[in-house]
Amino acid sequence: MSLMNEKQCIQFIEALNQAYPHPKCELNWSNEWELMMAIILSAQSTDKNVNNTTPHLFAVANTPEKTLRLGIEGITPLVRSVNYFNNKTKSIVNLADKIVHDYNGKIPTDFKTLTGLPGIGRKTASVFLNVAYKAPYIGVDTHVFRLAHRLKFCTGKTPHEVQNKLEKIVPPKYKPTFALAMVLLGRYICTARKPKCFDCPVYNVCLSDEKIKK
Repeated sequence: MSLMNEKQCIQFIEALNQAYPHPKCELNWSNEWELMMAIILSAQSTDKNVNNTTPHLFAVANTPEKTLRLGIEGITPLVRSVNYFNNKTKSIVNLADKIVHDYNGKIPTDFKTLTGLPGIGRKTASVFLNVAYKAPYIGVDTHVFRLAHRLKFCTGKTPHEVQNKLEKIVPPKYKPTFALAMVLLGRYICTARKPKCFDCPVYNVCLSDEKIKK
């Protein structure tokens, strides 16, 4: 398919920024460890489901130290409603162990270091740094991956490939808000099955072949 040219990309990104100037992650959290656990739990699950689950988890395991003390047996019953809870529980407890013993209970803020820790890939590290510190990383979840193709920003077989391309396309000043805005657009407006084109704040700069004509 024919992708956006540079000028069209900038026009769309600027319109997106105007529509969502202060986008927020919809996961609930009150400290960095809670955020990290919520991001890990959110993989292949909805933010709503995670937010319904985490109050019980955060009440007893809102630090790496508390999480490690509870261990897999203590954490598992608290997250059973989340998809793949067994694997996610192991990742969270193993991560807590590493952070407590190697980093004095503090989550590293270096991208390369983060991606070397248990259960943390590029997407998780990118989302964490972006949300916690407004760092210029573009986490590619299902919404961002889908919209990158539908809206003709770029194509890619994997989230990693799409992330690399988007980080070259998106101007530095928009990187801290781009992924969060795209998630909101994809979740509420440019939905997978029935996009709400007539309610879309970026309709006038959209080049999607699926765009409904007014």
